Amino acid sequence: MANSATADLWRTASYFYELPDELIAQNPSDRRDGSRLMRLGPGGVSHCVFSDLPSLLGPGDLLVMNDTRVFRARLAGKRLSGGGAVEIFCLRQSPDDEFSWTALVRPGRRLPPGSPVELAPGIVAAVGERIGDGVRMVRLPDNIPVDALFERYGKIPLPPYIKNSSAPPERYQTVYGKRENDRSVAAPTAGLHFTPKLLDRLAESGVKTEFITLDVGVGTFRPVKSDDIRQHKMHSERCSVAHGAASRINAARSEGRRVVAVGTTVVRTLESMADESGMVSPGCRETEIFIAPGYRFKAVDALLTNFHLPRSTLLMLVCAFAGYDAVMDAYAEAVRQRYRFFSFGDAMLMG
Repeated sequence: MANSATADLWRTASYFYELPDELIAQNPSDRRDGSRLMRLGPGGVSHCVFSDLPSLLGPGDLLVMNDTRVFRARLAGKRLSGGGAVEIFCLRQSPDDEFSWTALVRPGRRLPPGSPVELAPGIVAAVGERIGDGVRMVRLPDNIPVDALFERYGKIPLPPYIKNSSAPPERYQTVYGKRENDRSVAAPTAGLHFTPKLLDRLAESGVKTEFITLDVGVGTFRPVKSDDIRQHKMHSERCSVAHGAASRINAARSEGRRVVAVGTTVVRTLESMADESGMVSPGCRETEIFIAPGYRFKAVDALLTNFHLPRSTLLMLVCAFAGYDAVMDAYAEAVRQRYRFFSFGDAMLMG
């Protein structure tokens, strides 16, 4: 395996690793906190179970979590002309029109703008123009409230590498996600390992918790297609930090307590909202931050995350955080030790 002395860290190919298909988790562990946990620290790699987390964190450490939830974004229908099957994967609502959405549509190339798609008798959507990168505008039916439409006809969108899961939909939601934050098309998967009892144990051991929100977009599934990572364009995602959360995060930093990000979405939010001194501002914004080796972290001291796809921006982020050599060696060790990878897989604690 290449190391940072021989790898060009601007080349997408440097973030490739061999992964047997059978290590891609199709279902979560029997218990949320029963997954394996690799710890990557100054002393190298050690192997734990996720339920060991209270013994791996210290009193006063601040766990920051993303409280978003996944909405039932996949709508199945049929063409009114011809009856062929159509899937509309809704991504984001227009800020000006609750029934206007960006979406991925299959089979998109065979659907000219204006094509009507029947989702249920009398419930018809209209596929609109192409706006780039496989995304279309879609007009959802206005004779049913949008929330009711998704609740009645939508399905939770699992990642494309999960092909035969038998897990109930709630296993692709965190136990602490807020239902009013059903705005993501993918789960903040590092948080899937937590249980209410584990959160109680963490609190009893002196670990603090705080919440931010980032609405996870479809870009989390998409590989970097350019040969040079500097040419990659991140998809925009909405993130927010409440005033109280920002104050408590900043207090932890001022007091020398560690800020432990639960997942890359939390890292991207805190680093987007932080100034050069690491102080986090409250508010809501769009972020297109792309974190890769060479980035100087300002607001995050430790990272809890899952194992990420080859050539993905998420793998580049963790390489930036813990060092390219250390991360790629740890991933090779995870393959040798038969860890389970990606959304329903095992976890890693860095820092």
